[in-house]
Amino acid sequence: MIYDMNSAAEIWTRVLKLMEGDLTATTLSTWFDDAEAVSLDTDTFVLYTPSNFKRDIIVSRYLPAVQKALRELFSADFDVKVLGEGERESLEKAGSSTFLPGTEEYTFDKFVVGSSNKFAYAAARSVADEPAKSYNPLFIYGESGLGKTHLLYAIAHAIHGQYPDYRIVYIRGDTFTNELIAAIREGRNQEFREKYRSADVFLMDDVQFIAGRESTQEEMFHTFNTLYEAGRQIVFTADRPPKEMLRLDDRLKTRFEWGLPVDVQPPDYETRVAIIKNKAIRRGMNLPDPVLRYIADNITANVRQIEGTVNKILAFQELMGEQVDVDTVTRAVRDMFKDKTEFLPSADIIIEEVGKFYNIEAGDIKGQARNKDTVLARQIAMYEIRRMTNLSLKEIGREFDGRDHTTVMHSIERIEKLTKQSPEMAEVIKDINANINARYE
Repeated sequence: MIYDMNSAAEIWTRVLKLMEGDLTATTLSTWFDDAEAVSLDTDTFVLYTPSNFKRDIIVSRYLPAVQKALRELFSADFDVKVLGEGERESLEKAGSSTFLPGTEEYTFDKFVVGSSNKFAYAAARSVADEPAKSYNPLFIYGESGLGKTHLLYAIAHAIHGQYPDYRIVYIRGDTFTNELIAAIREGRNQEFREKYRSADVFLMDDVQFIAGRESTQEEMFHTFNTLYEAGRQIVFTADRPPKEMLRLDDRLKTRFEWGLPVDVQPPDYETRVAIIKNKAIRRGMNLPDPVLRYIADNITANVRQIEGTVNKILAFQELMGEQVDVDTVTRAVRDMFKDKTEFLPSADIIIEEVGKFYNIEAGDIKGQARNKDTVLARQIAMYEIRRMTNLSLKEIGREFDGRDHTTVMHSIERIEKLTKQSPEMAEVIKDINANINARYE
């Protein structure tokens, strides 16, 4: 069995937040108050509402708003299916035997191997073929969007195919922290520990998010030791190697490096061409060589951006009847770059992400609380808003109970000074930025 903590529910929370820009609070509460996310796969998002009447209203009036929000999150178009009374149970029964639904395409066969990732791919295959026999733990690191999560899912699918009775646990580092906090608050510590320490295979995505969190690191230390001593396979991914996680306990750094750290680099030109061709064929397109070359020359950042480009080209073809040629692709790529450069996160999103990082309510950050952690979070939020938006000092002050612009300036200057003097503060800012940007990938 597998526990996928990156649930569709998290995506639905983000979608609702984005929809606030298009729909009134009354509309959202009236028609979406009891709507739940059921699943998210490569091109379909499934919602459920217990009222058939609400289902019909959502489908007839508000589907475009949901699709628009999903497009903003993923730079790709999704079909949205809304289930009504009794339909969810039928769907879940039909899909109950599916392993890790929504990730079926993330297998080794569909991972495009090139010079930038072949070492990580080979290590992942070795771990999948013989869990806990070769590299334990396996630590895969690299920038966002390069295929680390694909390899993590591929390991899970391969092991499940060979050992269907293995208990496979997948979770993100920040979700692990949130679950631990909830377990402590609700007195479910033992249940939490059994859930993770009894795994046959433990997969954690973005482990860097546990750094600097004392209780989470303590729990991870004991979880790691229990699994390792029991001969269970452990795999981590992160955006940097353990030695560069300045806020990570030394004892965890050491353990993360016990097995094999491998990096994934941005794809080179030949690999980008292969990725584009592979993804286009899977979407039913046969792109001409000039088009392949144009995309490979212009989309160089990561695999996720390449996927977004292929999806947009397909949308041009399906919705506008466009022939796929260099001119069509030029428009698609130009629009994507334009969207990217014009994107600015809102002050509310920045405050929300800072709050999540420090486990502090957004209202407390905006308000008058004066305890040390809240004051620091408030100053970081002001600093991030100044860096990531076009708001003036006076406008930023309005976001925080109308504080004076001199207070905002002092906060910004303090965080700027801290980031220069403290590598750990610089790492905190990097992690918060990654969380903010992840909401729009």
